[in-house]
Amino acid sequence: MASQLAVLAGANGIKAEGCCTPKEDQLPQKMSVPPTKVLPIIFLPGIMGSNLRISAVRQARLKKSNNIAWRPDRTGEALAMVNASAAKRQLQLDPLETEVDIYDPVTNPTGDRKETAAQRHDVGTIRVNLNPRVKSPLLTDDPIGAPNPKTKEMKAKERGWGEVYFDSYRQILEVCEEAFNQPWLTTHWARVFNRNPAEWGSVSQPALKVLLEKEHKNAVADCWFPVHAMGYNWLQSNGDSAKILGGRIRELIKKYRAQKYQCEKVILVTHSMGGLVARALIHPKMGGLETEVLGIVHGVMPAIGAPAAYKRMRSGFEEALGGFDPAPKVLGNFGSEVTAVLGNAQGGLELLPNKVYGNGWLEIRQNGTLLHSLPKKNNPYNEIYKLRGKWFNLLREDWLNPAELPGSGFDNTCDLLRGAEEFHDAIRDTYHSLSYAHYGADPARPSWERVVWNLELDKNKNSTNWQDLLIATDSRQGRLELSKTGEAPDVNVVYSIDGIESVPLGVPGALGASLGKSSGPGDQTVPLRSAVNQLQSGKFQGIFQQQGYEHQASYSNIGAVESTLYSLSRIIGTMKWTGHV
Repeated sequence: MASQLAVLAGANGIKAEGCCTPKEDQLPQKMSVPPTKVLPIIFLPGIMGSNLRISAVRQARLKKSNNIAWRPDRTGEALAMVNASAAKRQLQLDPLETEVDIYDPVTNPTGDRKETAAQRHDVGTIRVNLNPRVKSPLLTDDPIGAPNPKTKEMKAKERGWGEVYFDSYRQILEVCEEAFNQPWLTTHWARVFNRNPAEWGSVSQPALKVLLEKEHKNAVADCWFPVHAMGYNWLQSNGDSAKILGGRIRELIKKYRAQKYQCEKVILVTHSMGGLVARALIHPKMGGLETEVLGIVHGVMPAIGAPAAYKRMRSGFEEALGGFDPAPKVLGNFGSEVTAVLGNAQGGLELLPNKVYGNGWLEIRQNGTLLHSLPKKNNPYNEIYKLRGKWFNLLREDWLNPAELPGSGFDNTCDLLRGAEEFHDAIRDTYHSLSYAHYGADPARPSWERVVWNLELDKNKNSTNWQDLLIATDSRQGRLELSKTGEAPDVNVVYSIDGIESVPLGVPGALGASLGKSSGPGDQTVPLRSAVNQLQSGKFQGIFQQQGYEHQASYSNIGAVESTLYSLSRIIGTMKWTGHV
């Protein structure tokens, strides 16, 4: 009698798998018993890392054939925005007219009759190879003959993988899905087990121990770890995003429970701004997920803000090292283009340095001599951001509303800044007790620790009135001409992008001012001065200070990935299951 496959079925499908053998066969048989527990890993992207769609009304006004507001994986859409006017950027990236482009195959909300939601959220071939041999919640193709079979690509769309900047984040999503759901294989763990965490840049305190293979396998035993991605509207307040995501995460837990899995908590992995959202998620007055989140891994978080946000609102995004990247350029080559978007978006304003960042990060110098620095009273909102009538303030008021939208303008932006200040104050000391972090501390990747305006004053000229000068010309890329009247005749202007430009712009009697070059270790966006607040808080279980990656591409770096795997394993090892479904 030949052996036959036998399964033990239950409320959640297959409970165990084995073989029927002749009764003469007395050899013991091992049964495959799948896990009944689920601990989802949820990835939260950074600013510009969530795909957005616009309302039907705004789509019609922009005369777009679809409702894509932001989807960097669509090269054509991204490139179309590179040369777009400031007004178009303001209209297309309006926090009041946008929402996350969530996968919805039922209503197909693409704004294009020719495009389905499945086509919009197509992420190509998922590079995950799992074979649990039993019914599972993992990214695997359903077996032939299963009712309503789904491919792993279809499941990835349902997991939200198509609502984030997939080209940038696919590696961390795919690696986590594979690594935590087949612990018997060492493909992803060979460089993690028995390795000194100092090799990934771990600091001496808190001290981290070597991760042993046995303790990792004990930690992940009898549990599935499906990896989800959740986008959020990065134009809106991160506090509001946390409220929305809090609801989505609770519904996700309910979904797994409805499938008869034991699902009690989730783990968050974040990138950049996503770290601020995660902190808001565990805040009782925002996301309210204090008990549902087991732990958080923060990647390159601007913990207390980044002066690069000021720099970019005044002079646009700098060129990426190592080649052209259209993603940041969508927000603007010029300060006027960036201000038209971020000046109307509280989420973007929440990336500015907050009170904890400290004094003196905005400097005005002449021939290397410090003339003035701000803030002086640890209040950049009043001293820089809402300051009026000064050439070195944050807001060029004539840049705020190129689309002439009702309600937009200086007063509206000040309201948004007040909201940003309240958000910063609320999460100031909010860190999960089971947090790990990695961030750039690379001297070779200067990151705007300070922003410096260099005044080009002649030694024979009186510089005592420099604060009261007005802008006569502005290159919108970091080069100004200042005069007493702020008026300038029509002249042919030669502008510089970075550093001091020695060529005069042509305004008689004007004084030049140029933004200095970026300085301070970091990842080209978040300076160490901001990221290190996580270490200084004393609330983290592990900190990795790393080198060798640019901010947006951090999860493409092997050190960042391996330290994330280590951190996740440590978090999972603390899970205490209650036994309640």
